[in-house]
Amino acid sequence: MRSVICTVLGHVDHGKSSILDKIRGTSFVQSEPGQITQSIGASIVPVSVIKKLCGPLLQQLKLSLTIPGLLLIDTPGHAAFVSLRKRGGVLADIAILVIDINEGFMPQTLEALDILKNYKTPFIVAANKLDLVPGWRADLSGDGSGNELLLAKVSKQQQAVQDEIDKRLYNLVGKFAELGFDSDRFDRVSDYRKQIAVIPCSAKSGDGIPELLVVISGLAQRFLETELNFTPDSAAKGTVLEVKQEKGLGATVDVIVYDGSLQKNDAIVIGGLEGPVVTKVKALLEPQPLSEMRDRKAKFVQVGRIVAATGVKIVGSGVESAVAGMPVVSVSGAVTLESAKALVQKEIEEFSLAADDSGIVIKADTLGSLEALMKLLHEKGVSVKAVSIGEISRKDIADAESNVESSPLNVAILGFNVSLSSDIGSSVPPSVKIITGNIIYSIMDEFLAWQQGEKLRLESKSLERLAKPCKLQLLRGYVFRQSNPAIVGVEVLSGVLAVDAQLMKATAPADELGKPLTTVKEIQLEKENVTTAGKGKQVAVSLEKVIIGRQLNEGDVLLSFIPENDFRRLKEFRQYLSADEVELLREIAELMRRENPVWGI
Repeated sequence: MRSVICTVLGHVDHGKSSILDKIRGTSFVQSEPGQITQSIGASIVPVSVIKKLCGPLLQQLKLSLTIPGLLLIDTPGHAAFVSLRKRGGVLADIAILVIDINEGFMPQTLEALDILKNYKTPFIVAANKLDLVPGWRADLSGDGSGNELLLAKVSKQQQAVQDEIDKRLYNLVGKFAELGFDSDRFDRVSDYRKQIAVIPCSAKSGDGIPELLVVISGLAQRFLETELNFTPDSAAKGTVLEVKQEKGLGATVDVIVYDGSLQKNDAIVIGGLEGPVVTKVKALLEPQPLSEMRDRKAKFVQVGRIVAATGVKIVGSGVESAVAGMPVVSVSGAVTLESAKALVQKEIEEFSLAADDSGIVIKADTLGSLEALMKLLHEKGVSVKAVSIGEISRKDIADAESNVESSPLNVAILGFNVSLSSDIGSSVPPSVKIITGNIIYSIMDEFLAWQQGEKLRLESKSLERLAKPCKLQLLRGYVFRQSNPAIVGVEVLSGVLAVDAQLMKATAPADELGKPLTTVKEIQLEKENVTTAGKGKQVAVSLEKVIIGRQLNEGDVLLSFIPENDFRRLKEFRQYLSADEVELLREIAELMRRENPVWGI
């Protein structure tokens, strides 16, 4: 019988990694960026550790554990990592769905349920954060240890606290019922094959953790015995968690082996983006019990052979071409090299990283991260034209820069857990925006903020080139020159008057209506030349090709002449115009439509 592969799923920040830290006696979650799990990890929990943590409960239940232990797979909780969680779901014999007992169901809770349902994976529920139920007291034993079993501790809480716990549990039970699942608190479950066990717990105080381990181990041992039986000498099958460069070892791959066995010098086939990679196992490094494989400080022990289910670091030439999330198959027994390559190739073809015809450039350290980024970007309507794993290169910058003219909002490179290639130096063009980081949602937020800022900047530049709506009146008694050019005092009644603005009469004979009459050559405000004048300003203007007293008279009202294309663009940028300017555009449109009813539509 092999170890039980148990995947931990749930919504972000509901405490998946914190529960695992409590079981292992580690603090790995504190080292994660933003304390949010960004990639799949794995830990081996031997049965001896489970017995130590759950001794009193096992004695009380008279339960003898025969499984070798648990291989706990921690999956990211964010929506972006659905593909990673799906792979975790595929690997799992059984799962723990973590739900905050206070928050209840969230989007990724429902998503995790869909994954478990689709893959027909049995699961139990950890109703975490029991310690945050108002009035909950963790230490009621009187000896300061707080080591009482869960049900005994719940029964000693004040009645109001017990009622509140029941209320929150039955909110979960009710939601499960709506989704077609029969569930109840673990001690009230009559048939574990038909009902889902809900275990209240606290990753912070440790309450309910022994019960969680015993239920998951007992269920796996009782109902999954057939699935847990395997032939130790069969070919190994696994999934790449991560590709790393290790000091003194070179390129290595962290792998979950979920079937068969693997030993030093075995030939293996690993999935890469360019196709299957064939290599020989130079060394097998198994993590010490309770170590988190993602932890850079994790200790590994060199072994000659490993058997499923376990996590292992494999050293071999060419493994740097492997990609996280890809399959691993050993060449052993009935599995030939050609059949192993065919099996791996089939899985490679299932990965979809097809780029769009145009868009931004994205880079990441793993396949799962790339999929996560692409999923988020496509949900936001952002297209991606280039996608690859590894450092940001000169080619990536060239790809992004090619968007400058055709698609200025896509002159960007997003990089998750990657840096700039050393040969780039400081030669990044100012037009290219590069955003890197180790939290996908932070990268996304920064990119969308940049894109919004760029959009405003580009729209502002576009507005500058458009004819501005303006309404002005020639002041009586302020004709300084009648012609060549005419110089006259005016008041801006609405909008903005600008140099080079074409003007037309607000009222005119039918044959002159809606036609430009003159152009503003200069504007003076208090004897100083200016380029614009806003509403309420009284300024002197020089007007070309008109004579005051003939084409224009004191007291005449003029409107800016706006070309039809400019009018349509101004309607698109309406949010940047004042209420007066919007009303003025309407007035100009009404005047123009007397001659052409569909003008500007």
